[in-house]
Amino acid sequence: MRVLILANSDVGLYKFRKEFLQELLYPGTIINGRKAPPCKVFISVPEGNYLPVIKKMGCNVIKSSIDRRGTNPIKDLKLINLYRVILNKVKPDIVLTYTIKPNIYGGTLCGINGIRYIPNITGLGTSIENDDFMSKIILFLYKLALTKSNSVFFQNEENKSFFQERKIIKTGVVLPGSGVNLDENKYEEYPENSENLNFLFVGRIMKDKGIREFLDCAVYIKKKYPFTSFDILGEYDEEVYRSIIEKLCKEGVINYYGQQEDVHSFIKTHHATILPTYHEGLSNVLLESAAAGRPVIATNIPGCQEAFDEGVTGIGFEPRNKQDLIRAVEQFISLPYDKKRQMGIAARTKVLEEFDRKIVIKAYLKAMNIQ
Repeated sequence: MRVLILANSDVGLYKFRKEFLQELLYPGTIINGRKAPPCKVFISVPEGNYLPVIKKMGCNVIKSSIDRRGTNPIKDLKLINLYRVILNKVKPDIVLTYTIKPNIYGGTLCGINGIRYIPNITGLGTSIENDDFMSKIILFLYKLALTKSNSVFFQNEENKSFFQERKIIKTGVVLPGSGVNLDENKYEEYPENSENLNFLFVGRIMKDKGIREFLDCAVYIKKKYPFTSFDILGEYDEEVYRSIIEKLCKEGVINYYGQQEDVHSFIKTHHATILPTYHEGLSNVLLESAAAGRPVIATNIPGCQEAFDEGVTGIGFEPRNKQDLIRAVEQFISLPYDKKRQMGIAARTKVLEEFDRKIVIKAYLKAMNIQ
């Protein structure tokens, strides 16, 4: 089988889907006992640092150029034409797409050409949630793109209901996000009981990830509870925050470590992960933190709520509300050490039972009819 994958980033494709790629290329390596023949895998993504390792796995890479949040029609027409050329050249038996533009443009072309395809709705995003003229255009394009899809995957139930209520789809399948590799994200003993309390933010530095609320919270909490620390991992997606973060670093309020390859080594040294995001498909950061045995403090929105149980494995707060975030952090600070540790243990148990990445791989193999 010839499989073509269209995505907007090599980072997400490798970090969250490399096991699936491995299973397609070398059947039975992840899902033991499978006897299907190997697939020939083609991937179209923009230039990135993970392309060499993806090629080394055995994938054929075709570079594309995607302006993820841009609305320039000329650039989008070029992307559509590139996808048309790729489809004609690769002649795939099935196409798998991730994120808005690959889903819409790749899916529409597949429908026109009678090619099997499976889109994955990894989240709604600001462009849809704003409920403006642009969101109406995107939803109209989604309806065109998904009409002939063989299956539609979602990462949370609310996103699926959103598409169904607007009659974009009739049915869909909800996956446990991208799942978690439980071997790589192993349980770590909770940091020893001490006076220090360390909080971690992992994500792109941008408004929609709640970075403004995180920074405001850090300023307030650090002043009131000097024994706390607030660390940030991630690249700048919006440059406006660079000067603010540099200033707070100089003042000793936060520590910024940039983009990091080994996020797990940071998670294990912290007492909790904070994610004030405005929207998610299903947060990989929360799943990986929980897998390591760390409680989470996260926004009460679809895509985050599924990843924790209130008061048991984490604490939720209202989106875009720094005061409620501060309240949640103070609530966590006030918990006895043993309670914090038990929340981490319960978080690991939840991930083991509900978010094993093998569940996602099996769902894809079933939808592709190559079990």
